[in-house]
Amino acid sequence: MFAADAVPRRPTGVAPCIERVATRLADASEAERAALLEEFWADAAHRGTPLIEAIDGDPDHCAVTFLWRGHRATRQVLLLAEGVADHADLAASLLSPLPGTDIWHLGYRLRADHRASYRMAADISPGAPPASAALLQRRLLSLSAHAAPDPLNSSRMRGRWPDRDTSVFELPRAPARLRGEPADGMSGVSGVSRGRVERHRLPAGVLGAERDVWAYLPPGGEATPELPVLVLCDGDMWFGRLAFQDTLDALIADGALPPLAVLAPDAVDRDTRRRELDAYDSHVSFLADELLPWAAGRWPLTTDPARTLVAGQGLGGLASLYAGFLRPERFGNVLSQSAPVSRLSGGVSRPIAVCLDVGLREGEILDHHRDLYEVLRSRGCPVTLRVYNGGHDWACWRRCLTEGLVGLLGH
Repeated sequence: MFAADAVPRRPTGVAPCIERVATRLADASEAERAALLEEFWADAAHRGTPLIEAIDGDPDHCAVTFLWRGHRATRQVLLLAEGVADHADLAASLLSPLPGTDIWHLGYRLRADHRASYRMAADISPGAPPASAALLQRRLLSLSAHAAPDPLNSSRMRGRWPDRDTSVFELPRAPARLRGEPADGMSGVSGVSRGRVERHRLPAGVLGAERDVWAYLPPGGEATPELPVLVLCDGDMWFGRLAFQDTLDALIADGALPPLAVLAPDAVDRDTRRRELDAYDSHVSFLADELLPWAAGRWPLTTDPARTLVAGQGLGGLASLYAGFLRPERFGNVLSQSAPVSRLSGGVSRPIAVCLDVGLREGEILDHHRDLYEVLRSRGCPVTLRVYNGGHDWACWRRCLTEGLVGLLGH
């Protein structure tokens, strides 16, 4: 199911960085211990966490150590890392205290191209943790609701539902960021012409309710005839939180993408998203028969399906595939990331170009993508399957989305 060398593994011993500080602390006086601990935390803050170290004799993997600075009230510290944590066994993602110190640590051996988002949570409730595995799992599930970004990691990504940031780490061989991708919590690109992002409200139609739609127009877009069109699910995430316009501006300025327009409906909320993006005919009708004609009446957009792309992540990926299968005369290109493709019914009526992205750490979703890839190939679709080292994760999707756009619409 997984590439064996990419499975996160717990080292048999403590991480090198923890072993070094433990050795130095062993024979130190009380005053020296306090100074050594301050030095350790100052170094961790300077380097940023998690601490990433090479493994002797194994250049393809890294030792990755997550840290938390505890205090007397700290009972447990939980790591929630996409593609690493097992949500059915949260106790396996608990950090360990280094006795006699404020250092809590958890180490993994990860393949050197890993990228992931994560949060952490400290349990300071009174009393010892439950001894029962079932009760401990229940307590950790409650604790996970309070998880927050790593205070020693400046690389952040905005979240939603709840609106909390996540931390992001990437190992040395993770695919390089493209210009315009956010890094270290920063956004914006200097030296490039800026496109325009607008937010519009469409009247009630086939979905039975008004919808907010984010629209991106490239620099000089209103004077450019027949602009290619990207219909992108989860506009509130891509434009409301991830500043995807910066990436588009940079890709267009660099010539990697032609000037294009993006139409990105809001997901509204969890329940609406779950209902409308789950291979729902009315949602496809909204995109094809309401959203695209509405936009074409405002801006000079193409009606050529070969230059129209629909894309999404998770359920958004499922909705994108379904739109391409159901309406290939409107959507000639599909970019689907980590979709629950086993829920698709029927098939494509005529060949469309499909790019499938999925993570090595996505279990059955990965297997189902491999099956779909073979089915689409057998039906004459130009299809690409790209497997990244990560999980069901916006930190991975934003990098893969830019690559997929360049592959499908680039020069």
